[in-house]
Amino acid sequence: MSTEPRVLAGRYRVDELIGHGGMAKVYRGYDLTLGREIAIKILDPELARDTAFRTRFRLEAQAASRMSHPSIVRVFDAGDESDPASGSGSQAAVVPYIVMELISGTLLKDIIARGPVPVDDAIRYTDGILEALDYSHRAGVVHRDIKPGNVMVTDKGQVKVMDFGIARAVSDSSSTVAETTQIIGTAAYFSPEQAKGEPVDGRTDLYSTGVVLYELLTGRQPFRGESPVAVAYQHVSETPVPPSEVNEDSPGALDPIVLRALAKAPYQRYPDAAHFRAALDTAVAGRAPSRKELGALTSELYGANPRQAQETARSLRQLSTDTTMARTQSGPPVAWIWAGVALLAVLLASVLFWVITISTPDDSSTTARTVPDLVDMSSDRAQDTLSEMDLTSKLILESSTTIAEGNVTRTDPGEGVAVAKGDEITIYVSSGKETVVVPTLEGLALDGAKQAIADAGLQLGTVVQRNDKSLPAGTVLEASETAESEVAPRTVVNLVVASGKVTLTDVSGWTVESAEAQLTEIGLVPTREELADCPATDPPTVVSMSSAPGDVDLGATIALRFCTGAAG
Repeated sequence: MSTEPRVLAGRYRVDELIGHGGMAKVYRGYDLTLGREIAIKILDPELARDTAFRTRFRLEAQAASRMSHPSIVRVFDAGDESDPASGSGSQAAVVPYIVMELISGTLLKDIIARGPVPVDDAIRYTDGILEALDYSHRAGVVHRDIKPGNVMVTDKGQVKVMDFGIARAVSDSSSTVAETTQIIGTAAYFSPEQAKGEPVDGRTDLYSTGVVLYELLTGRQPFRGESPVAVAYQHVSETPVPPSEVNEDSPGALDPIVLRALAKAPYQRYPDAAHFRAALDTAVAGRAPSRKELGALTSELYGANPRQAQETARSLRQLSTDTTMARTQSGPPVAWIWAGVALLAVLLASVLFWVITISTPDDSSTTARTVPDLVDMSSDRAQDTLSEMDLTSKLILESSTTIAEGNVTRTDPGEGVAVAKGDEITIYVSSGKETVVVPTLEGLALDGAKQAIADAGLQLGTVVQRNDKSLPAGTVLEASETAESEVAPRTVVNLVVASGKVTLTDVSGWTVESAEAQLTEIGLVPTREELADCPATDPPTVVSMSSAPGDVDLGATIALRFCTGAAG
């Protein structure tokens, strides 16, 4: 006997189960209105009993639906539906659901389960996560639950981050580590501030991303314990072992990147996802740090090892209370006392002889010279000063951002160094601040703008997309530096480029003519689609659209459906 499939909101058909977690189940579904496959996440009925949680869940789903980025799984819709398993009528439990795009690929946690990931893939996956976080943080959304189970790698290798907004609702409804782990299912990716119940910001997501990068490089998490609370304690107090010491195939150049991302204090981590991405880009081509440098970084980020401090204190207490070594003599031998007195007398005589010797003038005082402080002095005056001291000089020009042109930046030997009469002193003179000219970037394609920035000796910063109805995708709209201005070399230039999309608003209820004018105004192509199964209105009114409200491709065709049937 066949069972009628469940349909949510009269529109979304729920098909087979494709995944589940500690708080929700994910089903394959079908949008009966738009005719496309979707994924439907339905919240666990036990969590749905909390009215405040349902409200936050809905608000966060709405916030996530406004984000449109290639590295973020798109949220199409959200709502509440009665759970048929909990009864009928007023007794039925109201369960929230979220409608998302259906992604075909492999969860990152399944990839990690096979062992350490090749370094190039690890960096690519991490960069994809950071790209999504950079976009979401600019939109004011903190994920709060970055972990391999929330990251999908598509069949084409693209990274997709899921569950935006849900993690914030979970965090807001949880006040302790125990309660949080009941909902999320693991504390392995908690930041220290999450474990302590403190306020969090975007740097919390960077910490969790650091844990994911660590796991990609080593095949295991940096902190493991018998219980979630034990793991959370390690996040707060323990120092992680550098990835290269766990997996010798992990390059040492990535160790300081991971350790900085895993810093206990948020202010010691990267300030934002863009800086984290830039560090990854430069670390691949950089040198591996020495053990001394790595130890200094570890001490700076984590402080002294708390276990060693406790063991040292315990050892000192044991030594101070040890009574097993009894004294066998009431005082030192008399011979030792006289030997000490004799040694002290010899030392005093030696010091007195040294003082008398150095106070005696010799011929060296007439030939020795001490290099004076010439920094920020004009080059002519500096040469005259050295000439008066019977020293020769040689001038070398170098650029400087702090010393005025024509003034001395430094000397070799430096100030205070003793030299002989007639020695040559190299004077480095400022040639002024080195600058480069910013090229005109507005109106260029993104690839052309990148090349122009590189050719000018500048550095590309962040690239943010913005909807614009007049320009094709990838065209530069704005640059953070003014064209033809002079800036320091390697200045970071941030770009705003056209996304190739426009925002489609819901025109349901508008007259067809008004809706057509609105769509044409924002760069879309409206068409009419008649529905004969509903009564006509005068003037014709839009019942629905062929595309859901949100970002759509510039120039896309949008069908406006309106009723043309006879009145019932």
